[in-house]
Amino acid sequence: MQLATWNVNSLGVRLPQLLDWLAAHPVDAIVLQETKLTDDKFPHAELLAAGYHAQWFGQKTYNGVALLSRTPATDVLRNLPGLADEQARVITGTVAGVRVIGAYFPNGQAPDSDKFVYKMAWLDALQKHVADELSRHPHVVLMGDFNIAPEDRDVYDPVAWAGQIHCTPQERAHFQALLDQGMVDAFRLFEQAPKSWSWWDYRNLAFRKNQGLRIDHILVSEALRGQVQACAIDKLPRKNERPSDHAPVVLSLNLV
Repeated sequence: MQLATWNVNSLGVRLPQLLDWLAAHPVDAIVLQETKLTDDKFPHAELLAAGYHAQWFGQKTYNGVALLSRTPATDVLRNLPGLADEQARVITGTVAGVRVIGAYFPNGQAPDSDKFVYKMAWLDALQKHVADELSRHPHVVLMGDFNIAPEDRDVYDPVAWAGQIHCTPQERAHFQALLDQGMVDAFRLFEQAPKSWSWWDYRNLAFRKNQGLRIDHILVSEALRGQVQACAIDKLPRKNERPSDHAPVVLSLNLV
């Protein structure tokens, strides 16, 4: 079984790229972030023609998430229980016995901003949601754009980024709290090349210089650790014309 996550940074713009990628990488399920489409504009017919059932949760201009799967997802939940939130950031569903949580974590803007306070409250609610899902499902996968670089090795310039958004002690503590709940960073289960990033700024030739961050993650429940065969970042789509600033991350599971 293969699962993937990709912040497409506007599905309206990137749909042809997504369809091309799915044709070349027919994963069993993929979660998308920053679809930036209202629900009535979601291209479900085009995706179904490509072999994918879709569940989506949209918002005009900003945010928006989706769960695409070869077999229809069941028990679908939108957003975080217990959090009054107008932003479309989370979609959860069961695909082939795996409880998939697709999430677009808040950016947070800056450590001294109101948006950072929102991010902290949102992360608290996410941890409760993950804990609840873990209590009911042994096979849980949390994946998406976390907007958190969990370690210095996930940042191209740790000194310059120290204490900045994505790299604050508070954000990293929340990432660690997810691991402490029984989740595992699938990417770090394997030897990875140094300077492995999933996001590069559009500015300053960041991709060409390979100045990026690893902020797109796939966490698996402890019960799935032994079934993880591979986890990799696919940088190739970042070379597309008009690309997303994020690259897909792909997880391979050996499920009986």
